Amino acid sequence: MSGSAAGMLAIWPLLVFLIYLVLLVLGVYCLILFIQLAKRAIKALDLYIQEKSNQD
Repeated sequence: MSGSAAGMLAIWPLLVFLIYLVLLVLGVYCLILFIQLAKRAIKALDLYIQEKSNQD
């Protein structure tokens, strides 16, 4: 095996770890955004229900 091939093999686990880390961070970020969206949806639904119940 040449020196450059051995270097690529040494870098490969680091690259996989960095990809895993990026995906983990993106997953947490998406979870936070989903929670914020759910809170807004619940608030909007509460306002809608309150508005509809006051019209009767």
